[in-house]
Amino acid sequence: MLVNKETLSSIFTGLKTLFNNALKAQPGNWQATAMEVPSTGAGEDYAWLSRFPKMRKWVGEKFVKALEAGKFYKKNEDWETTIAVKRNDIEDDRLGIYNVQTKMAGESAAELHDIIVDDLKNSAFTAECMDGQYFYDTDHPLQDSDGKTVSVSNKGTAALSAATLAAAEASYGAARKAIMGFTDSEGMPLRLVPDTLEVPPELEAVAKILCEKDKLQDNSPNPYQGTAKVLVNPALASATGWMLHVTSKQSIKPFIVQLRKAPVFVSQTSMENEDVFNKAEYKFGAEARATGVYGFWQLSYGSTGAGG
Repeated sequence: MLVNKETLSSIFTGLKTLFNNALKAQPGNWQATAMEVPSTGAGEDYAWLSRFPKMRKWVGEKFVKALEAGKFYKKNEDWETTIAVKRNDIEDDRLGIYNVQTKMAGESAAELHDIIVDDLKNSAFTAECMDGQYFYDTDHPLQDSDGKTVSVSNKGTAALSAATLAAAEASYGAARKAIMGFTDSEGMPLRLVPDTLEVPPELEAVAKILCEKDKLQDNSPNPYQGTAKVLVNPALASATGWMLHVTSKQSIKPFIVQLRKAPVFVSQTSMENEDVFNKAEYKFGAEARATGVYGFWQLSYGSTGAGG
């Protein structure tokens, strides 16, 4: 095949079509626990996360809490996947070998949201959220109904268990109770009810007993049947850790994907490019700009499952 401007244009138009088709066809799980927030600049300020909005009784003047600009700023990150196409393969009509790579690149680009959200979850015990504490932590500062600052926990260590009622209550039941007792920054109840239990593949069987079966492993009645749907995530790094989320809120989810530029197909096909002269290769792939952000910690509870 003769390599010229027209040939290269036709080749990369075909590769772009394969890429875009794979991009659209690859489903993701990120929507179950995360939301997308558009970004219009280098980054975004999440001052609005400093308060969980709740209605309160209007007595006297309205209670106004100013947002603290710059308190929780997240810069967008660059993402890419790049494939090199040998000029000899074009000359020898061997482009079919790049079709699979192109489809894989499209699928990888489609998984960007999942990759970002999985990174957030795998770092949730060691990465800070909007209040300066780890997302899953034992000492989130809040005010009680008397205006005193108290420490609130959305972190546990209990192993997820469906062996007996006592074991279920100490793990899954404790997480449910914690979330349903959370308040906002002024001590007002948030009226949250968890609905999604997320586990690694190693805990799938236990999770499904807790949420789907009418009996626990010791054949005793299961009071938690139907209380949450099970989300099995093979990308979770811990084989013992598990999370319980509130995902029913239309306005906010526990995790946020901040999207500046969705994945797009890009190519380098100039005949004068240095890589073409020195390496006899062209390049194509995908580029994106995005990052992950922790939402309200009250919407999730995490356990290391390590016991103790």
